[in-house]
Amino acid sequence: MILLIGYVLISLLVVTVVAAAGSIYLGHKKLLSIADGAALAAADTFELSGGSATADPGTLLTAHSVLGAAQDYLAGIGSPEGLGNIVLDSATGVGDGRTAVVGVSAVVHPLFINFLVPEGISISVSSTARANLVL
Repeated sequence: MILLIGYVLISLLVVTVVAAAGSIYLGHKKLLSIADGAALAAADTFELSGGSATADPGTLLTAHSVLGAAQDYLAGIGSPEGLGNIVLDSATGVGDGRTAVVGVSAVVHPLFINFLVPEGISISVSSTARANLVL
């Protein structure tokens, strides 16, 4: 009988840990989706640069426009369940003048073990999107 109680406690512990790890993983994927959307919105803020009678124009991103578009995107979406304190990282900006880089951080509140980590677990992701002009 005691052995059965021990097995039940161990299996409940395993289920709790797996559910908590799964909720952290899902929070990471939700945050990555948010970063991808913000990077795509930021890459759409390009300006035309160059171009002449013999050469096609290119695209140019500025750090100000990338940061502004990413902030507008984050302000326009709601905070998904399980994520809190979603903010842009300092890595947000322009990579090479054609690539928007967006870093996003948030706090995930895992299932069942929230009382062990009441402030949550911090995660951060980074996403890039390239501005491309097709003529």
